[in-house]
Amino acid sequence: MVISVRDLVKDYGDVRALDSVSFEVFRGEVFGFIGPNGAGKTTTVRILTTLLPPSGGEAFVLGFNVVKNPVDIRCRIGYVQQQLSLELFMTARENLEVYGLLWGVDRQERRRRADFLAEIFGLRDVMERKALELSLGQRKRLQVAREFMHDMELLFLDEPTVGLDPIVKRTLLDFIREKAKGEGLTVFFTTHIMSEAEYLCDRIAIIDKGKILACGTTEELKERFGVETILELVVQEEDGEIVKLLESIHGVKEVQPTDLKSIRLAVVDPYSKTPEILSLLSKEGYHVTELRVKEPSLEDVFIRAVRRRESRPE
Repeated sequence: MVISVRDLVKDYGDVRALDSVSFEVFRGEVFGFIGPNGAGKTTTVRILTTLLPPSGGEAFVLGFNVVKNPVDIRCRIGYVQQQLSLELFMTARENLEVYGLLWGVDRQERRRRADFLAEIFGLRDVMERKALELSLGQRKRLQVAREFMHDMELLFLDEPTVGLDPIVKRTLLDFIREKAKGEGLTVFFTTHIMSEAEYLCDRIAIIDKGKILACGTTEELKERFGVETILELVVQEEDGEIVKLLESIHGVKEVQPTDLKSIRLAVVDPYSKTPEILSLLSKEGYHVTELRVKEPSLEDVFIRAVRRRESRPE
């Protein structure tokens, strides 16, 4: 086990930012920590990277207590923060190579890694320009690339894709996945973008208002919160009776007309039910002109988890 968090609490005066947070992260996995802005993601990361003391509970990183053994942790991890932290008057190359020097990487290897990362992150043409002269997106890429100048056992990435264009964002996610699967790097990845977490992460914890709402694989979370596949039908006929007809079908959990001819169905086991639905509609004289399938996403899970929490009495 790489990270073990038990009943972690963090208070800022009268505000409780983390409320009895518990979870575990295993070696070699990409662990997603998702939630809206202000949910407690960065506070958790700052505690785990020993930059912020907890108010209660305990946390262990790579077997070391975050309060008692901060130095043992810091020399074994990498951390890409949300805010930019570059040497603005150094060139992109100098930012990379000096960072490698600080971690004890020899000169030849520093040059090799800098060139490799410049190619991966699309920085090859700006390596001799000062960081101050780079665009915001280029600075962000440089900051992420810099962390790979040294070897580590565990990498914390706090909203690393903010400010990146879609192509570079996908390159980064693929690079992280390759590092995890190919080299056994453990990654703690925070984001409020659900599609990123679904694409990259092996397991995911959902946090909102300082509380963990759920933890598991994407498929486990979908099953736990009962998120169904959505079928959207468009019919020729404008007939309100079709809703009652569809509601009578076993396995159809929810029917929502979006306009007079378009209907959304939440369906359990849609691939076996769709032929039955279409056959019944045809038999009753309805003509389906369009059929679209929307698979449940992590965003659907998150919305349902938050709504379920809000519906519970305090």
